[in-house]
Amino acid sequence: MIVLETERLRLRWLAESYAPFILQLVNEPSFVQNIGDRGVRTLDDARRYMAKGPIASYHEHGYGLYLVERRADGESLGMCGLVKRAFLEHADIGFAFLPAHWSQGYALESARAVLEHAHEVLGLARVDAIVSPGNAPSQRLLRKLGLEFERMLELPPPGDTVELFVPAARPAAQKA
Repeated sequence: MIVLETERLRLRWLAESYAPFILQLVNEPSFVQNIGDRGVRTLDDARRYMAKGPIASYHEHGYGLYLVERRADGESLGMCGLVKRAFLEHADIGFAFLPAHWSQGYALESARAVLEHAHEVLGLARVDAIVSPGNAPSQRLLRKLGLEFERMLELPPPGDTVELFVPAARPAAQKA
């Protein structure tokens, strides 16, 4: 199911047919380092990961992580979307792309579309983000999206620490 389209991209629900792509994406060294090892080693693991994560979220929350593909040729580039985590009050935006598609504006373009969809279609007043300390490219992207670092946050169970980014406070003149 297509959820969003931008000038260059199409964002759609993940489906079983995307298992080979998901297997590749979640095992990229950059994904494992910055997001975490999801234990996805086979196509069946990839199908389970999608079913228990993004696909379950579509039905429970009305949103989730979406496949990002290039409109021109249908090539799968990455994932971008919203996640509702039990330990966060608000949904958070997440994204991951294959390294071959970095630095081409795809993450920014898809994330802007997801945030617009979150506010205008889903009615979410606020979307936050979490990012691994030291992940400078993602931190820069979050700042371009209008988010700013608020504080360090320990993930449950006590373990990894991440940076929480929240919508930047707008000057009073812009709040009207």
